[in-house]
Amino acid sequence: MTFLDRADGIDVRPITETEFAAWQRAVGTGFLRAQALSEEEVEARRRVFVPGRYLGAFDGDRCVATFRSFDQRLTAVGGASVPADAVSGVTVTATHRRRGLLSRMMAHDLAAAKERGDLVATLIAAEYPIYGRFGFGPATWMAEWTVDVPRAGLDRRWAGPADGGRIDLVDGEDVRKLGPELHERLCRTRPGVIDRDEHWWKVNTGALRADPSWKTPFYAVYRSASGEVEGMAVYRVDDHWGDAKQPLNTASVDWLTGVTPRAERALWHYLCSIDWVVSVKSGRRAPDDLLPLLLPDPRAAAITTQSDWLWVRILDVERALRARTYEGEGALVLEVAGVDGLTGGRYRLEAGTDGASCTPTTRSADLALGLEELAALWLGDESAVRLAALGRIGEERAGAARKADALLRTSRRPWCPDMF
Repeated sequence: MTFLDRADGIDVRPITETEFAAWQRAVGTGFLRAQALSEEEVEARRRVFVPGRYLGAFDGDRCVATFRSFDQRLTAVGGASVPADAVSGVTVTATHRRRGLLSRMMAHDLAAAKERGDLVATLIAAEYPIYGRFGFGPATWMAEWTVDVPRAGLDRRWAGPADGGRIDLVDGEDVRKLGPELHERLCRTRPGVIDRDEHWWKVNTGALRADPSWKTPFYAVYRSASGEVEGMAVYRVDDHWGDAKQPLNTASVDWLTGVTPRAERALWHYLCSIDWVVSVKSGRRAPDDLLPLLLPDPRAAAITTQSDWLWVRILDVERALRARTYEGEGALVLEVAGVDGLTGGRYRLEAGTDGASCTPTTRSADLALGLEELAALWLGDESAVRLAALGRIGEERAGAARKADALLRTSRRPWCPDMF
């Protein structure tokens, strides 16, 4: 057994495959799920087990904290796919909090990720205050809309796209064939999108049952006039009838991908024209999504949730800043404060429309910032001027924040449609 460290009678170490079921029980306890996973569900999750990437804290024989990471690809600004260390399954049992267990597991994982050559680490934060101290910051945000269909103003008698395209209902097997290529096209055009491997497609189409609440959804595919798949929507419909025997059903979108505006328009119109459906829940969308403005009455789409989503931790400043593209030309010197000795220093970024260089420097800094702020600027979502006004970055040279915005911000906000 390989121990990472021992303190206060608690051992932190990678789990063995024979401990996988016990580790999953500890995850359920940490996420306040009293009902254990079935043997089938445990086996479905075991398929992605990688030795060394599942960590546990053990008090005697009992697993009291969990941590998992796995290889991921994240789309940087400009479409480059960069290697990421995706963090998930983080729990500490309520009886063992405030003992530094998460810090010990996180320190090991981030050091290993940097040694592997990952540019960034990513996670979805259940609670906002936890991960900033490890250098993570929110780099994408999401919004969820609920559409009041009768108010939206769309033609409920709609018979299909007017552009010559068509929408077909398909099954899970079709999605596994058509979906990966469509998602790859999305990855090439939208920063913040993460990859979906074969296991993801199997779990999210029911071929592997890893979730006890799984129910088969509807799958709709949009094909252009030439027959090319340009969009896909996965949705579920409840069964709700009013007192006057009136159908009042809600269609809830699991995910919707459109790689062209016409595909997005057609799929949203389709969802808002289904008989018996009076409400459509959009699922997680980018805050600047087209949806509300696609409706004749945009007020029919009310935001029900708006929140941070993908958190990013830069592991290699030089490579990360070289990996993305820039809107213009210019140079900035960034003083990046590290938090654990893995990342930090002063760097000169020289950016142009044909690429960028980033190297350590001793020149005076233009901006001073932490890793949290760097993550949001790197993926193009945040404004340096706004962060300076909040006191979250220091403008060491007058006008540097505005210059950073001109270089770093993107025309469309980054978006991560997935949970992990």
